[in-house]
Amino acid sequence: MQILTTAAGLHAYTEQARQSGKRVGLVPTMGALHAGHIQLVQAAGAECNEVVVSIFVNPTQFNNADDFRLYPRVPEADAEMLAPAGCTALFIPSVDEMYPSPAVLRFDFGSLERVMEGAHRPGHFNGVATVVSKLFHMARPHRAYFGQKDWQQVAVIRQLVADLSFDLEIVTCPTIREADGLAMSSRNRRLDPAARAAAPRLHQVLATAAAQVQQGIAPAQVRAEAEATLRREPLITPEYVEVADAQTLQPLTGYVPARPVVLCLAAHLGGVRLIDNVVVD
Repeated sequence: MQILTTAAGLHAYTEQARQSGKRVGLVPTMGALHAGHIQLVQAAGAECNEVVVSIFVNPTQFNNADDFRLYPRVPEADAEMLAPAGCTALFIPSVDEMYPSPAVLRFDFGSLERVMEGAHRPGHFNGVATVVSKLFHMARPHRAYFGQKDWQQVAVIRQLVADLSFDLEIVTCPTIREADGLAMSSRNRRLDPAARAAAPRLHQVLATAAAQVQQGIAPAQVRAEAEATLRREPLITPEYVEVADAQTLQPLTGYVPARPVVLCLAAHLGGVRLIDNVVVD
């Protein structure tokens, strides 16, 4: 596994691979890797000849300075996990390498980012789109791999690819969960024991809400009951619970036959913000 730290080095690596007829897969991450990330790396390895994993805690997508400061950073442990999983090149740039000058361009994804994460984290998706665009230009992958846990992020990135005509395919992989149902997340490392014990409640609430959707219970009632259930747990402070169209991400007032529904939530547990979702087809 090669270690790359510059945009020029990454571009040279993947360009040589392309000229040799090899397919390049990219797995963008912010590090503190877990089994969900490794699933993405393995999926890329099954479909591509070269697998590039980037580790970069992107400052432009954080609207909370403490969240950025406290985000777990364990590059040595990450590197040890990647080679056995099939990573052929690890790209670990500095902030100055990714942003030699402040970005001036601003992305606006319209209704996709006026809800949920976009509504509660102003500027977040602009930062995501900026860094992902840079990585796509630097690595020129044939395929890029993302996890379903960040459902709204994937929708935004798909729109980015379509609008800017990036010549690549976006591949999503299912959310990987702990044995108790908690969605794997780098932020889980920050949960204290009490918060960790309460955290599986998030997925339990989503599972109950999904069953209600399948029963045809009105979206407003599903939302209200899910939020009320979360609020009954003293260690959980819900930020939002949404019942939305899985494609447009717009909140639903009723169900449309054959249109998948996504149930999304964000909540704070002991100062740690977690998100999760489930999809009902």
